[in-house]
Amino acid sequence: MIVAVIGDTHLPRGSRRLPAECVERIASAELVVHTGDFSRLEAHDQIAAIGPPLVAVHGNVDDAELHDRLPERRELEIGGALVGLIHDAGPRRGRLARMRRLFPDADAVIFGHSHLPLLEAEHGFQIFNPGSPTERRRAPARTMGTALVEHGAIAFEHVTLP
Repeated sequence: MIVAVIGDTHLPRGSRRLPAECVERIASAELVVHTGDFSRLEAHDQIAAIGPPLVAVHGNVDDAELHDRLPERRELEIGGALVGLIHDAGPRRGRLARMRRLFPDADAVIFGHSHLPLLEAEHGFQIFNPGSPTERRRAPARTMGTALVEHGAIAFEHVTLP
């Protein structure tokens, strides 16, 4: 199963849009996971309209409608892998262990908030931040992620966007 992983899209804002490559990767995926901070319900609905099922949590800048529609955190089964999803995984120090405690049965946790792409793993447990496809902040580039899930194993990859 191919999963498109995005977050921190902060849309709409001025003329900002999802990059064409990001939209193409979402359209060709079997599932889209969003780590929150759409900003407005309209952005959620635009991403959902691209095609594959969308699973998401709300972020700290999301409007009240998104807070009502989406949970703060969730777990989902993807191709035999159990994945935790949360917007803000907290400070860098101790993050991997903290996410392991918060999602003790998960194989991986996907999170956002910092806009900084990250992949860390320890003893078969992974944490993954896709970065942001629209607002790089301190990151060197705008990014998103993909995940390939086969037979319960999940492999994450960052995609640098133009």
